Amino acid sequence: MGAEHLFGFFSQCYEQTSLIVTTNLPFADWPQVFADDERLAGALLDRLTHHVHILEIVADSYRLKSSLAKGKDEPQ
Repeated sequence: MGAEHLFGFFSQCYEQTSLIVTTNLPFADWPQVFADDERLAGALLDRLTHHVHILEIVADSYRLKSSLAKGKDEPQ
């Protein structure tokens, strides 16, 4: 049910407004987000990747790095 709502939201936005979508999942893993519905995930990715700029950032997570640094500062 949530997958259909998310698909509906992106479909309403398609070619109507600009969106920024961030994720740490590769496209191959998106069907699991949509209840293992490969057809629904494929249709969504088709809309999201039309007229798009994909920026892939390969780096350590800022939040993870920050959390690890805080953990070192805490007394044992």
